[in-house]
Amino acid sequence: MQKFNKVKGIPAYLPIVNIDTDMLIPKQFLKTIKRTGLGKNLFYEMRYDEKGIKNDQFILNQSPYDKSKILIAGKNFGCGSSREHAPWALLDFGITCVISSSYADIFYNNCFKNGILPIVIDEEKIKQISEYSSRKEEIEIDLVDQIIKFGNNEIKFEIDPFKKKCLLEGLDDIALSLERADKIMSFENKLKNSKPWIFND
Repeated sequence: MQKFNKVKGIPAYLPIVNIDTDMLIPKQFLKTIKRTGLGKNLFYEMRYDEKGIKNDQFILNQSPYDKSKILIAGKNFGCGSSREHAPWALLDFGITCVISSSYADIFYNNCFKNGILPIVIDEEKIKQISEYSSRKEEIEIDLVDQIIKFGNNEIKFEIDPFKKKCLLEGLDDIALSLERADKIMSFENKLKNSKPWIFND
């Protein structure tokens, strides 16, 4: 997993509430177990028409938002099914930070496991930073100091310290387990010595 420290860019603003994971990545694209290649199908039913032609009115099909690393979204983002393909699709598109006033719990936790920073701020603050999207001006996310910087303004955001550590160090569930490899091996050796019959074929 890539480490997350700072990200700077023009955010894309998608003020739709209750964006569910089926909207993020429709079910027909869930056959793959690879984390790559899903970006082109992100928001598929909004980005393309029935013939697969791009909808030029959709923000992520417009320049400069088609290169956005930051997505500002409506409340209850990522609701619906628990598919991990949703953060995979966002990340493959290039989005590494989502800003919303609320998230579905499973999606929120899946973001951290895949290197995406989901920020929670209130609606009034979202309106402030959405103006920078409209003006095509950059904002900056600083995870270390937990600050959103825009113009001469700053917004502080809260984050669980453990989740913050995982993003800063690029630690997913596998990496966290490997950090404890020595302790796991020591436990298994002790168990093997004290209860050898468990390991018999």
